[in-house]
Amino acid sequence: MTASALSERARQVAPFHVMRLLARARELEAVGRSIIHLEIGEPDFPTPEPIMAAGHAALTAGHTHYTAAAGLPALRRAIADYYAERYQVDLSPSRVLVTPGASGALQLVFAALLEPGDAVLLGDPSYPCYRQMLRLMDCECVVVPLQAQTDYRLTLEQVEAAWSPGIRAIVVASPSNPTGTVLSLAELTRLHAFCRARGASLIVDEIYQGLTYDVPDTTALGADGERLYVINSFSKYFGMTGWRLGWLVGPEDAVEVMERLAQNLFIAANTPAQHAALAAFDETTGTILEARREMFRQRRDRLLPGLQSLGFEIAHSPSGAFYLYAGLPAQLAVDSMTFATQLLEKAGVAVTPGQDFGDHQAARHVRFAYTRDLALLDEAISRIGGYLGA
Repeated sequence: MTASALSERARQVAPFHVMRLLARARELEAVGRSIIHLEIGEPDFPTPEPIMAAGHAALTAGHTHYTAAAGLPALRRAIADYYAERYQVDLSPSRVLVTPGASGALQLVFAALLEPGDAVLLGDPSYPCYRQMLRLMDCECVVVPLQAQTDYRLTLEQVEAAWSPGIRAIVVASPSNPTGTVLSLAELTRLHAFCRARGASLIVDEIYQGLTYDVPDTTALGADGERLYVINSFSKYFGMTGWRLGWLVGPEDAVEVMERLAQNLFIAANTPAQHAALAAFDETTGTILEARREMFRQRRDRLLPGLQSLGFEIAHSPSGAFYLYAGLPAQLAVDSMTFATQLLEKAGVAVTPGQDFGDHQAARHVRFAYTRDLALLDEAISRIGGYLGA
């Protein structure tokens, strides 16, 4: 197939710029260069042993056939129980649908709610795949610039100012990528009430749920669930990125529709991964995960002042996820793409340019992932300082 035969929608989907940087980093490593990876949005810890053991047992027992499209009934119940025990949210398992990662959940929710030409309101910066998935569906994005001074929060006042009749949904993430911002239940409740009053839906990406520091760990499901959709995953807090397993929660009638979509789009999520994920909610696993969360907090508290001492502009200590979204030092005349490229080539530190997350001040921002141990973070600060001449 020639390029001219490809659909215009497919050709307009933008790449992850960081993937080019990652590929170059791997090339440099292959010839012996030491590279510190602060670009990867992935925990460096292995999947917890109880989950690994459960996955191995599932394979040994021959659990390698399709499950129902909505997921293992036992896993749907376990997820519902998790919300009840951790967040005091009474949730029927029939409102839970297990998906191939959070990406699969996003596709199902977007497909169920939106028609071509509909608009979705998003903050900028935000996770880039929202925009690319919506573009592929011939939907429009209404983008609201978010400010560092207000911790990149999408406020009700901003939503009201940007609102237009064609908007059918709002997407927010809490904790967010790339900023680590955590929205309170009160803020989410106000956004949800606004959407309900206008016949729109609120979609909350909670893929980094559990990775919070200094603020309560909450869920948007604490609000009234009508026209509310929550996306989650076993990737980040549970350390199962490569297992490709997520879930969504929505109104029961909508989940029935999305199950039919899943039958046609995915058949079902990975069966051994679903059996393994049953161990994600065990007490032993929980102890491991909470210890890792504390390690992420320590990493944040090491990297943040180190970057600030070099002139990077970070107005607020992020309350969640494992990212620092930083303004470039004022003396740097280059844009963030050039900075990220040069930092990799000259100092052996890989970071993500702001252009991956939107347009608003993107050329002056980079994302650092504190997914490496303290010694490597210290070395990264030293190398960046050397590159800057600090």
